[in-house]
Amino acid sequence: MRLVGSTDPQEREEKEKDGRAARSERARAAVVDALLALIDEGNLAPTAQAIAERAGVSLRLVFHHFTDLEALFIAASQRQLERIAPTLRSIVTSGPLEERLDAFVEQRCGMLERVCNVRRAALLLEPFSPAAKQRLKQVRDWKRAEVAAVFARELETLPAKERAEVAAALAAASSFDCWQSLRLHQELSAEDTRKVMKRMLRSLLTRRSR
Repeated sequence: MRLVGSTDPQEREEKEKDGRAARSERARAAVVDALLALIDEGNLAPTAQAIAERAGVSLRLVFHHFTDLEALFIAASQRQLERIAPTLRSIVTSGPLEERLDAFVEQRCGMLERVCNVRRAALLLEPFSPAAKQRLKQVRDWKRAEVAAVFARELETLPAKERAEVAAALAAASSFDCWQSLRLHQELSAEDTRKVMKRMLRSLLTRRSR
């Protein structure tokens, strides 16, 4: 007969295992969040030691959870997607061009503002990291597909060769590289950057009618 309040050894072992797993997951999440916090603050290539100090864990624990800094950056990129996803909404692909332009530019520039430093950190990794290169390709493919869907009505009126050229130009004009050139290199305000991007997209989409 088991005494009231006593714990079965197997049950106790399972609880201890669950507790260790929960602590491990919290520590892992703390390391990922520490990396993102440092990048958000402008440290685009933080050291493992800096990450450990921000997370409040030992350096050994960082490499217990991640085989190397590349693996940590990949985990952070997934966490970044989870942070950004709730801020995005589907942009209508019908209705007047100006309304679609307004909605698209507002969301695209807002997203680029939020991911700026994380994206710049990923670009530093891209030449040396196959995983970072693959993740950035996925993001670029998604952005190209989005711009093609939002402005499909205008693109469909063009001959095939010109359609491909204009679609490529639209993707470039709404890309992170273009936004970075306007926002960081030319030091435009966020509002002026939105205006310039909208002007470029409108010009590409309406030039045939002038």
